[in-house]
Amino acid sequence: MKLSRQLVVGSLAVLVLSACSSTPTQRRQAKNDFAYLDTKDFKQWVLPQDATPQFYPDYDIPQGDFKGGIGPVVDIRPPQQVLELIPGARAERQNGEVTLWMIRKDEADKVWQVAKTMMQEHNIKALQENANHIETDWVTWVSEDEDTEMGSRYELSRVEANNRYGFKISLIDWREGGKQKPVTATNKERYNAFMTNLVTSRYDQDVRAEAARKAQELVKQIPVTMGSDRSGFPVIIARTPYDVLWQRLPDLLPKMGFKIEERNQSQGTMKAKYASPDDEFWNDIGVKPMNLGSGTYTFLFGDLGNRTSINVTNSAGKPVEEELLKEMVPVLAAIVDEKKTAQQ
Repeated sequence: MKLSRQLVVGSLAVLVLSACSSTPTQRRQAKNDFAYLDTKDFKQWVLPQDATPQFYPDYDIPQGDFKGGIGPVVDIRPPQQVLELIPGARAERQNGEVTLWMIRKDEADKVWQVAKTMMQEHNIKALQENANHIETDWVTWVSEDEDTEMGSRYELSRVEANNRYGFKISLIDWREGGKQKPVTATNKERYNAFMTNLVTSRYDQDVRAEAARKAQELVKQIPVTMGSDRSGFPVIIARTPYDVLWQRLPDLLPKMGFKIEERNQSQGTMKAKYASPDDEFWNDIGVKPMNLGSGTYTFLFGDLGNRTSINVTNSAGKPVEEELLKEMVPVLAAIVDEKKTAQQ
């Protein structure tokens, strides 16, 4: 099951949950019938006269007042998992409630702020709020697994225990089809997990955005020089990790006049057709034109840890001359500097 967003007219928070095809009842209930519900009650075993009974405790049915659904009421859907998208956080589930535990207070502070941001983005209003507690307004869930809309209210709170810092989500009110009802244990656990996953997914979104920003910073500061590979052959050396450089090549190479035709990241190859840019390009970057003829070339990239080697072969598969590589160095460096200036 995945979570998606839906735009609605009004002030209510509406979240849409999608699932596999089939009817809601089929997704919640076991297949076949429920004939076992018609099983007759057990009768007391009548022993023959003078018989000595032998009892084995292996299959004793526990005695007690057990509460729970039977037949079509039993929900067979697997438990909704909490997405572990916050590095170092541990999810604890008790009585259907979810607590995310972190070691450092600053991490818990960040999760708390992410939760508030998520509420704003999903139009979830706060009825009560202070530094350590938020009580939400109704959140409406539209799920293909359900026959009607589900509504829930939550209490978000910050907790501390055993030198750990926690973020707790508790479902405090429930309604189905607009009518308030007691929440079942299954739905309490399920919809607490859904709300928790909204927070963890939003946190992960921020982490990915920050990683992309740092990658951009690395690309803006790539020293490009001549060097040699492990075999001693001349190559261009870009002082940035292979994965970082690879992400930017589709933008860098076309500016140098290379039209990319094929690329294979696992093999570190990129095939491109070269046509020299016009005079305006060379004047703008302040570098003399490369003495490279038009044609198809293959770039070979090597992962050297925190550096990347770059070699170029012609259409016959032979390495271009060292002088041509040396001519490419200032051009590539100028393109990187141009991106740095533009992004600043």
